[in-house]
Amino acid sequence: MEDEEQGGEWAPKAWAHLSSVRSLSPLIQCITNFVSMDLTANTLLSAGASPAMLHSSSESPDFTPQVHALYINVGTLSDGWLPAMTVAAELATKFNKPWILDPVAAGASGFRLKACLDLLSLKPSVIRGNASEIIALANASFGSSTRGVDSSHDSTDAVESAKSLANSSGAVVAVSGAVDFITDGNRVLRARNGVPMMQKITATGCAVTALIAAFVAIDPSHALEATASALAVFGVAGEIGMEMARGPASLRMHLIDSLHGLDQTAVISRVKISAL
Repeated sequence: MEDEEQGGEWAPKAWAHLSSVRSLSPLIQCITNFVSMDLTANTLLSAGASPAMLHSSSESPDFTPQVHALYINVGTLSDGWLPAMTVAAELATKFNKPWILDPVAAGASGFRLKACLDLLSLKPSVIRGNASEIIALANASFGSSTRGVDSSHDSTDAVESAKSLANSSGAVVAVSGAVDFITDGNRVLRARNGVPMMQKITATGCAVTALIAAFVAIDPSHALEATASALAVFGVAGEIGMEMARGPASLRMHLIDSLHGLDQTAVISRVKISAL
């Protein structure tokens, strides 16, 4: 298992995905939250993608059909933004564009859970959340299992829920944590890159979901592999950034710089992805 994680067939795939993003610069429409906009846009730019922070429902009919992927994040959900998310998701589905859902704090309230479930009905290509968010969506329930945007479960606790959600939604489901799990309901991949300090930087989860959108945009027929690649590559950037960082603030800076500067040697030697 260790040999497979440390390179094997998965690291070259991750490098191929990153290289394609850099060469093709996919246009990613981001309807994300106020907290994450800056880090999300800079993550996409540093990886080679082109972010469009466009969230007006009046613009989406003209713009969304032109994008390579759509990213929707419900972190600072409001009555005013939900219709824009719905319109964009409907257009992405209509025009066969991959779209990615980040169901932030899905179990925190009935309003938030219903919004996420309604968006699920519009067929996202990938859902990426922490363990508590994925469990809440899989069970269509909210309440005591959530701590706002933080997870009260380990990612290993949500693997079966992720498989169930993948089968019911048709989406690839990724559970972030100390170990990331990615499943299409049948296959399960595990990514082991990253450092604990990344959890001390707000919006790193939001940013990696945007990166998933960019990777899926250039390889939509292999969303499972593209999602695993994005999670691992982002984790590698965090590992390299941590070698220079003194805390969360400097890690944020070095994370972006490291993602921008990743080369083939670093990706091939560091990516840890395995099949369960």
